[in-house]
Amino acid sequence: MTSSNPKPAPVNPYLVLGSAIVLPASGHVILGVPVRGLQFLFFMVILAWVTVRIAPPDAGFIGRHAGGFLIYALSILDAYKLARIRHARWVHNAVQDSDNSHGGIAPHT
Repeated sequence: MTSSNPKPAPVNPYLVLGSAIVLPASGHVILGVPVRGLQFLFFMVILAWVTVRIAPPDAGFIGRHAGGFLIYALSILDAYKLARIRHARWVHNAVQDSDNSHGGIAPHT
């Protein structure tokens, strides 16, 4: 069951993780789902604005923008999870398409 056109390897999940940490939504753009990244950016801004309005005046920067930081952390986890799933699926399909059709398990004789 060898395919004539093997799929190219997906983006390294650690590259996606690093880019998502450095620049919000860039991990989603690298993965090819920029709309999802834009949605995360939108909610980051909205929740940061809301927490600025309801936070006490003596709260620190992170406390005043806690809603935005929460969505930022969730977007990092989401981009990394998507990259890991795609990579694991690619590895699984590569193993299935290899010459060893038994998946590493020898048949009983």
